[in-house]
Amino acid sequence: MQPDDWDQHWADYAASAELNPAQGYRRQLISHFLSGNSSKRPGRIMDLGSGQGDLLAELSRMNTWAGMLGVEVSVIGVQIAARKVPTASFLQQDLLQPVPAECPYLGWADYAVCSEVLEHLDDPGLFLRNSTALMSPGCTLIVTVPGDPMSAFERHIGHRKHYSIAELCNLLGRSGFSVKSAVAAGFSFFNLYKAAVILSGDIFIQDISGNPRGIARLVSSALMWLFRGLFAFNRTQGSRGWQIAAVAEWTG
Repeated sequence: MQPDDWDQHWADYAASAELNPAQGYRRQLISHFLSGNSSKRPGRIMDLGSGQGDLLAELSRMNTWAGMLGVEVSVIGVQIAARKVPTASFLQQDLLQPVPAECPYLGWADYAVCSEVLEHLDDPGLFLRNSTALMSPGCTLIVTVPGDPMSAFERHIGHRKHYSIAELCNLLGRSGFSVKSAVAAGFSFFNLYKAAVILSGDIFIQDISGNPRGIARLVSSALMWLFRGLFAFNRTQGSRGWQIAAVAEWTG
């Protein structure tokens, strides 16, 4: 499979990703896990695959971090994120390649997040192992991946694999992390939203293509508006949700 063109991805999808209620729910979920795992001492937090910076923007509002770092392969993603979160630092780095020995962020992060990245990768274990070069011993890692059947839209944007709790925990363990907890969150409204995306076929693809048919824009906008309010009732724990999340620790 050909590697994704992440510069083109963020040039095309930055605006729609920012409005996506599923992305907003994930940011809330990550903030919830961080608040339950952080110490009173301000730490340094890193977003692996920081994209256009929406997660770092959210995290900058929830806490006073000692430092914030976004790691992203896309030059365009870094440029958008740096404008959005000027208080954060950014590293343009392909984590499928070893982090250079002269990198100023070696052993830097006390907390790390990897949200909706691993499903895009042919070798997610290599990505995770390379990322540990940027982590301090004991770094807490929060991971989210999709657990639902794959939609036409998700195939279009380069998803390789969706995960069960067991598959994600196995991947983290093989990559040098100790899993502390794992959940299938989002029941029931997150599941309903993802089911609607699956049933919509290529409507979401049309909507972001730049030349959507009227019905495509109407359906996608209606779904996002409807579920943005309903997502307040999603569960953050459980085993039936389609948003898989895990909290792990790198022992170094």
